[in-house]
Amino acid sequence: MLIGLAAGWLAGRIMKGKGFGLIGDLIVGVVGAILGGWLFSDVLKVNMGAGIIPSLVVALIGAIILIWIIRLIKKA
Repeated sequence: MLIGLAAGWLAGRIMKGKGFGLIGDLIVGVVGAILGGWLFSDVLKVNMGAGIIPSLVVALIGAIILIWIIRLIKKA
């Protein structure tokens, strides 16, 4: 959960948004972690290894992609 929260918060800052609040950042981070894990392991077939830093990187990339998709949907 802490990695998801950190990933959601960082993704919000990287994407130059205000974030989604504490609960929203947590949700974006956790869903982003799931999306990033699926993307790296199943689609790209890349093993990032174990540990906090690789997990944070995968969750962060997934959260950035998720925020990008959310913004595309909001514009439509």
